[in-house]
Amino acid sequence: MKRGRLPLTALRSFEAAGRLESFTLAAAELFVSQAAISRQIRELEDLVGRPLFERRHRSVRLTAEGRTLLSVLTSAFDMVGDSLEALSGRRASQTLKVSAEPSIAGCWLVPHLAEFQSEHPQIDLVIDADPRLTDFRSVDADIAIRYSLTLSSWPRVEARRLGGVEMIPVIAPELAGYGRPISTPVDLMQHPLLHEDNREAWQQWFTAAGAGPVRIERGAIFTDGAMVLQAALRGNGVGLIDRDHARDELAAGRLLQPFDVSVPYGAFFLVARRFDALSEAAQAFVAWVERAYPGAGRGN
Repeated sequence: MKRGRLPLTALRSFEAAGRLESFTLAAAELFVSQAAISRQIRELEDLVGRPLFERRHRSVRLTAEGRTLLSVLTSAFDMVGDSLEALSGRRASQTLKVSAEPSIAGCWLVPHLAEFQSEHPQIDLVIDADPRLTDFRSVDADIAIRYSLTLSSWPRVEARRLGGVEMIPVIAPELAGYGRPISTPVDLMQHPLLHEDNREAWQQWFTAAGAGPVRIERGAIFTDGAMVLQAALRGNGVGLIDRDHARDELAAGRLLQPFDVSVPYGAFFLVARRFDALSEAAQAFVAWVERAYPGAGRGN
């Protein structure tokens, strides 16, 4: 097809819908109506003479032809976007936007930012604590730090493993001194257990500690490890925390680790659209994180 006849608006609508796997999200990203997205994609399907999506009751899925077209369009739009940024001078910006998993943001990144700023005073950081996967197209971020229990790669982004997570029990000294002495793992259960997302990690820890299967039905559940850490520091219960995120509090004596037993529980990753296309500021941040993060390289 001649370039002058390329349906650019329809192609942009299709690329957003295919990448996000949703007409609704594509409409929100492009600031148009869902009906407009649907109409543009219908016109594109009429043009190529075959369906690009499988329409389901509440979802859409790319056909094989749709996946082929999406891979070409996403790459092409990325290249155009990178070229425009380079021409406009945005690559030289010293403001770096980092999207970080809330637990690593609150437990490690923010407490150690002064170290990065002392090395790179010319770089201003904007930190967004967000657990959602970043595709660096619809989300305004330069680099991301993400956690996964099982995955090590994601579509349309590049990922570098930062370090494995090892969950350990921690308790405030004043809480540890209350009640009967903590001499066996089961003694921890006299205090409230603090959970992140669910109660499975504690069950795994008790099994690893030789306490056998235990029934855990109580204890506050928090959405991220930073809140578990704060609750443990205030003596609200016994937390199960990533060893690296509790390291500073343990060294300062604000928390105690009653048993030297840990359980592996996923890993953190540095994520970028393309590491070889990062700005100088983003490259400096990646190099610092990989050097400064205490668990960097562990479990790799």
